[in-house]
Amino acid sequence: MTDHASKKILIVDDEPEMRIALTEALKREGYQTDSAENATDALHKLEGEEFDLVISDVKMPKMSGQELLREIKEQSPNTLVIMMTAYGTIDNAVESMKQGAFDYLLKPFSIEILAGTVNRAFLSDTAPSSAPATKDSASKQKVVEAREIVTQNKSMLEMVQFAKNIAYSKSTVLISGETGTGKEMVARYIHQCSPRADKPFLAVNCAALPEGLLESELFGHEKGAFTGAIAKKDGKFELAHKGTLLLDEVTEMTPPLQAKLLRVLQEHEIDKVGGREPIPIDVRVIATTNRDPKALIEEGKFREDLYYRLNVIPIKLPPLRERMEDLPVLAEHFMNKHGRENGKKLSSIAPETLALLNKYQWRGNVRELENIIERAVLICQEDAIQPAHLFMEDGVAAEAANNNNNLGGFRGTIYEMERELIFKTLEETGNNKTKAADILGISIRTLRNKLNEYKEKSE
Repeated sequence: MTDHASKKILIVDDEPEMRIALTEALKREGYQTDSAENATDALHKLEGEEFDLVISDVKMPKMSGQELLREIKEQSPNTLVIMMTAYGTIDNAVESMKQGAFDYLLKPFSIEILAGTVNRAFLSDTAPSSAPATKDSASKQKVVEAREIVTQNKSMLEMVQFAKNIAYSKSTVLISGETGTGKEMVARYIHQCSPRADKPFLAVNCAALPEGLLESELFGHEKGAFTGAIAKKDGKFELAHKGTLLLDEVTEMTPPLQAKLLRVLQEHEIDKVGGREPIPIDVRVIATTNRDPKALIEEGKFREDLYYRLNVIPIKLPPLRERMEDLPVLAEHFMNKHGRENGKKLSSIAPETLALLNKYQWRGNVRELENIIERAVLICQEDAIQPAHLFMEDGVAAEAANNNNNLGGFRGTIYEMERELIFKTLEETGNNKTKAADILGISIRTLRNKLNEYKEKSE
């Protein structure tokens, strides 16, 4: 059993009943406890003695819990802080976690939840690094985290720290952002930082399956539940028990499935298709969307109550065009990654190549950048990636093709550059047209049409 007697906890709440209840509950768990009726009283006690953990209400008169948190983190950055909040102030609690709080408790909560959260706080290794990044450190630090989160952008660094801080919570997370910004990568990172890391992480693309199949995929079905159900099937909720389930593009769900998902989030149990009894589940749900949920609510396409259930902890990822200082480190990262995968060792990306990349619009965000660098790695036969190795839209390819000083030995028209790119990609893939089309970002039909066009022009 963990030795709790050496840990000192300060309870801060303006409600006497809550202070007494929490103080007595934690004393029974073996902790040393003290209490304060407001933030000013708490700061006075913190000046006189050291506490390992402060548990504070968010909404208090005169000085709020958030203001108290900032004072604590300035005076003693390593002191753990847990916030308490009701639904009405949950946005404030989430903002507090961005400022360095370890977690938050949603009122009303049980003694078991309180004890579990406190125990996780003391077992975690996040306390020394939970303070938000400073302006100087954020501008200089390069972060390469799990699942290839690569950034030196201040807001992204803060997002990574925030994701790590909230990983210990069981609350649902809604990650929003344009296609290709890395929403699933962040979801996997949260899972890896959580106590569920050794349990399953499963993902379901809600936009890829029709309603009937998606329902069965999520909740499972009994044998004979419908035509073709020749055997019992466990759904993703059951398979992810004790782990994390990612609902990718959740706003594409049909209204009937939205209602069923809402019940799962409220009751923590599922109903199999054709089943007779509910099945209890313990799953942390993370959802993603590339659309504006509030606009969909206005249009009557997404349930408002489900949105608030999913959006307990919101994370919004910026598009690549808003974090362009990350482009050089991302490009280098993808060059090294795909170089290793293809047995090619490239030393660098030429400055003029980076200059062209910086002029691009990046509608496909980080995913589009990775595809372009992967293609460049396959085509490049030199030590560094040159402009001629890029194959891009928005006039950037034209500039690369017509800049005779930066062609890396290749001169010609856009048509010739495209033809060279396709044939080099086919050569690199052993003439595998399906793989080549995937790398080129075109359909297999488009690739065949291009090859027929080249054949006709050569005859």
